[in-house]
Amino acid sequence: MSNPFDQVPVLPVVIPLGIVLFAILVLWLRARRFLSLPRVAVAAALSIYVAGIVANTIFPIFLSAPGRDEPWTPSVALVPFVDYEVEDALINVAVFVPLGVLIALLVARPRWRTVLAIAAGASLAIELLQLAAQRFFGGGHIADINDFIFNVTGAALGYALFLLAVRTRRGAVVVDRFRWATPDETPDS
Repeated sequence: MSNPFDQVPVLPVVIPLGIVLFAILVLWLRARRFLSLPRVAVAAALSIYVAGIVANTIFPIFLSAPGRDEPWTPSVALVPFVDYEVEDALINVAVFVPLGVLIALLVARPRWRTVLAIAAGASLAIELLQLAAQRFFGGGHIADINDFIFNVTGAALGYALFLLAVRTRRGAVVVDRFRWATPDETPDS
């Protein structure tokens, strides 16, 4: 008899994902003649970030979905702020702060609406993947509107921190070394 909670192993999926993404980003930088150590560091950070997000939001994926009598019955949470814990909200904010900074480093002319739209798209993709994994593969996460709200809030906080950094002379000099845009393209608030 097989264990109903056998899982797809995480590391054999997310490590190659991170490596492939990193290779694509470095090739992209090279093709555009933007290749530099600070920008490669951003590519590495983004690759590790994406692999970590996939590992922690899509997995576990069960090889055989638990039966209805099992303790885990996944669902969808569409009503904001109901049965949502403060700790979960803080974790979701903290996890998306780096995305707000990374988007600002990657986009030629970051603006609030651009950063928030990309963050919202990324969060929506995560929630839809969780729903699909739950429905078709026995995924172990709940698609939750609260996660979406607090993810976007975290990205907004990350972008605000980015804007604070570039407002100082020293911060702007450091940030310009890591940005994937030409130096004459500066962020708008």
